[in-house]
Amino acid sequence: MAFPEEFINILPATGRDALLAALETEPEVSIRFNSKAGDAQSLVLESLGCNADGRVPWMDLAVYLDHRPQFTMDPLLHQGCYYVQEASSMFLAQALKKCVSGPVRALDLCAAPGGKSTLLAGLLPEGSLLISNEIQRSRAQVLAENMVKWGRPGVMVTCNTPKQIGESSLMFDLIAVDAPCSGEGMFRKDEVAVRDWSLKNVEMCAARQREIIEDIWPALKAGGYLIYSTCTFNRLEDEDNVRWIMDRFGAQAIDLDPDPQWNIAGSLTEDSMPVYHFMQHRTRGEGFFLCLLRKPEGAAAGIKSRSFRGDGSKVPAECKHWLKPEGGFEFFIKNESVFALPSDLEDDMWQAGLELYALVPGIEVAVLKGHDWIPAHALAMSSALNRDAFCSVEVSRQQALAYLHCDAIRLEDAPRGVVLLTYKDIPLGFAKNIGNRANNLYPQEWRIRNSVG
Repeated sequence: MAFPEEFINILPATGRDALLAALETEPEVSIRFNSKAGDAQSLVLESLGCNADGRVPWMDLAVYLDHRPQFTMDPLLHQGCYYVQEASSMFLAQALKKCVSGPVRALDLCAAPGGKSTLLAGLLPEGSLLISNEIQRSRAQVLAENMVKWGRPGVMVTCNTPKQIGESSLMFDLIAVDAPCSGEGMFRKDEVAVRDWSLKNVEMCAARQREIIEDIWPALKAGGYLIYSTCTFNRLEDEDNVRWIMDRFGAQAIDLDPDPQWNIAGSLTEDSMPVYHFMQHRTRGEGFFLCLLRKPEGAAAGIKSRSFRGDGSKVPAECKHWLKPEGGFEFFIKNESVFALPSDLEDDMWQAGLELYALVPGIEVAVLKGHDWIPAHALAMSSALNRDAFCSVEVSRQQALAYLHCDAIRLEDAPRGVVLLTYKDIPLGFAKNIGNRANNLYPQEWRIRNSVG
């Protein structure tokens, strides 16, 4: 692969040749397991036909695979049992360990397609609120799908600009900004990124990153934490922007004390601030940069509640029993859907829903079809699902793939009415059995487009 001369010239001289050689090799393949599926690691590897090729050192429940399978044709992926994520970016977990010790209000600002948001949703302490935001509507829809499949309560998906969020009354303990960048770290996975690279584009990205931080900074509580990351190597988008955040806002860069055996590079400039570079010739993963910054202390509040409430009086009692009774939820109806919010997050989620454009305002529990309330697919994916409320029907792999293809399927010896389909005893989705066949209730826009015959 021919790399732009200007790109080669901006790389640090030490290790340059080794890095360029590594960019010519095949990318690593890694996945992160979802704890909602229990101890399903061996089940996933068997389903994929893969072996684990070592664990990701900086992230629990994550492994490298010995080859890249056809993930789309694995039902367990669509059941939210794991997420295919580049290993270096999982280093976000180490920043969380450093700055989160109890429930927080967190924002993933540039969240699509959902790798870091699913990681956050899995690691944030119980009682936390996560708002996963994406400015581009089409990408936000993909983000919403992935977050629904991950199945954590206390998660919202929004589609807003950084400026809109920064000018709202919402305040966060933690904001993650995986800033849009020139993509140098992904060169061996994306030839388009190589073709489109230019020094002018790097400068434009660096300026845009500072604009994003400027817009969102007011939404970060005093004493709160900002995780700034990119998938680039250059100092303009990395060290120089971190230094700008420190100088502009008085932020403090926090040392994460990574294990030296992980072989993560520090600052590539003369500056000794604690920043972390993942480079393909040093670590198993793609190029990645991260810095944890803390906002100076001062007067601040959390998300300002205006004590708005949804009207749950018209929610059918039956729907309320579809969630685990010990969970504690408040219900409301919006656009012919029943949604549920964790009771301890109701004020915060209502306020966020009022001020932001929410694609996923809470757990979608039911959808009105004619005169009947039908359980929503998001309910099947949620860790809060009360499985005892439904008759479960186990299906084969081929039936599961047909279901995910949105085909009608035949269920032998199943009762009539809505049933919960399971694959490997893990919820797959709902179907309405009418005797000779079962109507498929899987979201049409999510269907597998590959042939499953």
